[in-house]
Amino acid sequence: MKNKKLTLLFVFILLFTFIFSGCEYKDESQVISPSGENNLVVHFIDIGQGDSIFIQLPNGQTSLIDGGSKIYEDTLCDYLTKLGVKKIDYLVATHPHEDHIGGLPKVIKQFDIGKIYMPDKTSNTKIFEELLNEIKSKGLHITVGHGGDKIAEDDEFSYDIFAPNNDDYGEINNYSIVTKIQFKGVSFLFTGDAENISEKEMIDKNYDLKSDILKVGHHGGRTSSTKEFLEEVMPKYAVISAGKDNMYNHPHKETLDRLKAIGAQVYRTDESGTVIVTTDGSNIKISTVKSKSDSQDKVFIGNKNTKVYHSEDCGSLPKEENRVYFNTKEEAEKSGYKPHEKCIK
Repeated sequence: MKNKKLTLLFVFILLFTFIFSGCEYKDESQVISPSGENNLVVHFIDIGQGDSIFIQLPNGQTSLIDGGSKIYEDTLCDYLTKLGVKKIDYLVATHPHEDHIGGLPKVIKQFDIGKIYMPDKTSNTKIFEELLNEIKSKGLHITVGHGGDKIAEDDEFSYDIFAPNNDDYGEINNYSIVTKIQFKGVSFLFTGDAENISEKEMIDKNYDLKSDILKVGHHGGRTSSTKEFLEEVMPKYAVISAGKDNMYNHPHKETLDRLKAIGAQVYRTDESGTVIVTTDGSNIKISTVKSKSDSQDKVFIGNKNTKVYHSEDCGSLPKEENRVYFNTKEEAEKSGYKPHEKCIK
């Protein structure tokens, strides 16, 4: 009988110890896991000189902001496929420049799409026409985005539009849809190519611009990321999407200096590759993935009118609406284009 009581006491002590030690145990791998529900994961995809940001929301939904240039459409779609993406719930085309919408027609064709947000600005380019045709062919509709609109909201996160706040800009970049995601105590601001005019409007509207992570406007160009705007945002981290050795010399020194002045840690896709930010709403983890090859950073630009193709740093490039892009000289010449005598050797 005595032995039986001791045995029962021993079992009770074991159970007591297990229960209360279990409460204190922390699996560090679960603090921030790379993907899945309960976390917010933002992929700043390395697609050369352009923007494409894929977002895994904490409620299991997804969003894609821009699709880079058409020459990177396969890179983008392959990236999404490897992540196991089937549907993009919220697709945002910030503005109708080729380096932001070029890959979207194939994305729309290949994946299920929920809502599509675009600014009230058209373009007479072939790629914009292709985008509209693909949207129409799948029976989708465009929601025009304005400052003050809400894309999505849950108990723990909100996804809001802060710009554009006008319908008449001289520069297409200022039509960019600017969005902010707030997830518990961590926030992201995605600015497209919005320049100083749009930035001032957002300040004047008294939007809550304060954000932990900033997608730097216009690939780090000097006409975006003004001192006043950055002092409102005060990001801990800033991500710049730009192509290696690009013809625009993005990011500009003035912008990098302004980011340094506010103490932001800068990540650049041209240097680090794809930048992945994961948060549980409290902790922030940043990782980078180098591209396997830099060969795609070389672009040849054809003139649809003259049927001549140029190097991307040529001083005689055609207007945006007259451009066609090629990965190689051979591809350009098979399409009936001749090399420009000064820039192509």
